[in-house]
Amino acid sequence: MSNHDAVVPHEDYGFFGPDSVAWKVFRYPTTLSVGFQRTVVTEMYEPFLLASVNDTGAVSKRPSLRYDRTLQYMATVVFHDSRSVLKASDILVKIHSKITGTEPISGLRYDANDPEAQLWIHLTAWHSVLYTYEKFGPGKLTPAEEDQYWAECARAAQFQTIDLDTVPRSREEMRAYYARMRPILAATEATQQHVDQLLDSASTLLPDSPVLWPVAKLTQTVFRKATIATLPGWMRKMGGVHQSAVTDAVVTVAMRAMFRMLAQSVAAQRFVLGMASPLTVPVVDPILCEVTPDNPVVWSPEQARAHYGVETPVEQYARIRAARDAQPMPEHAAPDGSQPLLAFG
Repeated sequence: MSNHDAVVPHEDYGFFGPDSVAWKVFRYPTTLSVGFQRTVVTEMYEPFLLASVNDTGAVSKRPSLRYDRTLQYMATVVFHDSRSVLKASDILVKIHSKITGTEPISGLRYDANDPEAQLWIHLTAWHSVLYTYEKFGPGKLTPAEEDQYWAECARAAQFQTIDLDTVPRSREEMRAYYARMRPILAATEATQQHVDQLLDSASTLLPDSPVLWPVAKLTQTVFRKATIATLPGWMRKMGGVHQSAVTDAVVTVAMRAMFRMLAQSVAAQRFVLGMASPLTVPVVDPILCEVTPDNPVVWSPEQARAHYGVETPVEQYARIRAARDAQPMPEHAAPDGSQPLLAFG
């Protein structure tokens, strides 16, 4: 029996499938490595998200577990079957309902389920994944592929509490979104501490072993430099990170070569994923190994919710807020880490 024979198939293709651009981009090895690292670094510049991260201690406490569970969630939405995605979405909203508090600079209240907060998390992920795919991978998508990618980004947004009318449908709309967000973004001392820690977090994905220590340090250094190479100058300045244009160019060439080799070997990709994120392996394995699901169909979110009889995250959040308003909850209750969190929120 081959290793592929041992892979457990999904129930169905979920919400994207082999003809989607999301599968083409997300399955490239840049995504669950430097693409993911860029995502979590970029997210830290949003003050209300940073406040929730600070209050939960999600980065400083068990960072490898947080990475593992967050990667699992991100991969689930794109690659897993419809039942698993809806379950993960439901769990996420319930967990985020416990993450509320006060942003210390403004004194305003934050809510992890807030649609704008969830939009920032979602878009930084889909933009970072595409950006690193282009920079370190095969390059630009065709215009038709790009249109499809952003349409699929909007489809994925339906599994969070996001107002779909606010989701960009093109690169130009994504640039406009960043332009709107930039005056809101900020970097305190806490921001810089989290950015610095997350830039070095690649080494936490490897087992804690003296034998692997040199590999872990090399991985940490290379991925730190690669991620910085993707950040705009203003974000580097705000985050207190510095890197020369020469280093940017050298690490870009090196990473392109490394990812090109890695992309040619399914066995190598499975090995690296197994080391970095064990929880993500059963989600991605059927896609890497091209194992056909039990029911090879792609669902729409509306079809799946009607079939399984579940509400949308927006409806779920409205119900949670109504209950919370009727009976005020404690200022803040941090999750215990037993369930997946989206981007350390």
